[in-house]
Amino acid sequence: MAGHRGYSCLKRNWVDMLTIQSGGPTGRYCDGMTRRSFVRIGVAGMASAGLAGILQAKEESASTGSGRKDTRVILIWMDGGPGHIDLYDMKPDAPAQYRGIWHPIRTNVPGIEITELFPKQAKIADKFSIVRSLHHGRGDHYSGAHVMLTSRFGASGRDQEAKYPSIGSIATAVSGSWRPGLPPYVAVPYAMSIGARPGYFAANYLGAEHNPFETNGDAKAKHFRVENLNMAGGLTVKRLEDRKSLREKFDNLRQDVDASGLIDAVDRFDQQAYEMVTSEAARKAFDISSEPDQIRERYGRNGWGQSMLLARRLAEAGVTFTTVHLGGWDNHWDLQPAMESHLPRLDDGLSALFTDLDQRGLMDDVLVVVCGEFGRTPRMNNGGNGGPPLSMGTPGRDHWGNAMFCLFSGGGLKMGQVVGKTNRLGESPIERRLSPGDIHATIYHVLGVDPSTTFLNHAGRPIPAIDAGEPIAELV
Repeated sequence: MAGHRGYSCLKRNWVDMLTIQSGGPTGRYCDGMTRRSFVRIGVAGMASAGLAGILQAKEESASTGSGRKDTRVILIWMDGGPGHIDLYDMKPDAPAQYRGIWHPIRTNVPGIEITELFPKQAKIADKFSIVRSLHHGRGDHYSGAHVMLTSRFGASGRDQEAKYPSIGSIATAVSGSWRPGLPPYVAVPYAMSIGARPGYFAANYLGAEHNPFETNGDAKAKHFRVENLNMAGGLTVKRLEDRKSLREKFDNLRQDVDASGLIDAVDRFDQQAYEMVTSEAARKAFDISSEPDQIRERYGRNGWGQSMLLARRLAEAGVTFTTVHLGGWDNHWDLQPAMESHLPRLDDGLSALFTDLDQRGLMDDVLVVVCGEFGRTPRMNNGGNGGPPLSMGTPGRDHWGNAMFCLFSGGGLKMGQVVGKTNRLGESPIERRLSPGDIHATIYHVLGVDPSTTFLNHAGRPIPAIDAGEPIAELV
């Protein structure tokens, strides 16, 4: 069945049961975890919730009057932990060792200031809102990423496995995709948290069919194409349908003896794979080369900017939840060269994305959320990392879960404001303390997903989407 390769390869993108070493950058996080990542998907997590459970969850959400909305989400994930004081919560009057290297600049919204390395965002601050009082109190990459992406604690450096589904998995399990032939949950270029793929972006007990579809590749590449999206040479839709029909006949013979629900899950994989391979809508949405050069230049001809542009294309086409991975924020030393590289690219990409969505009339329909697993220490270190000063490099900032930022743009929320306040040194919130659960509740509000909707975990216990949290009143 060599001609079946395009279809089966796409299935493997979702259902691979092995631990697969993935390519990519090989640098390390501060704890020694390599950025060369691994896919960790087990059979036990594949069909735990079951189709009936997902349908029940959808009914529960609809019965509350929530009902899904014609809205989509783009989550910009700053893997490694971005520093709040150097970006969106500057402290120019604090002592030098706290306030850092850069100066704040005014924005087009009176009273809001951000770093001088964000001149483009400063001109459009009326198109986003800043939460400055987010906190969860954990300075561990794994604990911070787990709670930010699932709304619950559970992982740590000692026990790194995900315990709960990601917000993207829950949202899309309830909402599905807005257009046939498009995956509801996509990661650009991959779903990775602290070196693990799909890590805390995974669906866990909802079943691996609710994991994100990863585009892989580099969106800035001249001939970028999504792996496994096109059919192999010589394979036609008719031949694909023949093989699909034949396989279904064999599967039906096994349905009666499969008590685990595994075959039902595989069947759902098959349907997703079939729809994507045969979908012209999917090929058009992922074809970033069709964008005008002027638009591509505005986002920045780099991996970050082009990934954000691809995310806009996917949201506009009907993908419910898209994540964009931006790595490299774990700057314990050499903070200055890192930020002077990262922040201009981030400024280009975010300012272009916010402006693009506004000009296309999508600001009410697409919510952009920008965050990482924690903030960085308000006080800069000496660059020694436990050794002599400057022995590792120039000064940087360490892990800090007591104060961090989250950016919101669009989604019908109220823009051009700051929510919450930290103390004069940026150490902790002193006004409007908010938790990751509040961030999740706000996202669910935008999507029309009832946060009390329950799903069965591996033990058969009903678990709500979040334990605690309310939509942020100032935004909704």
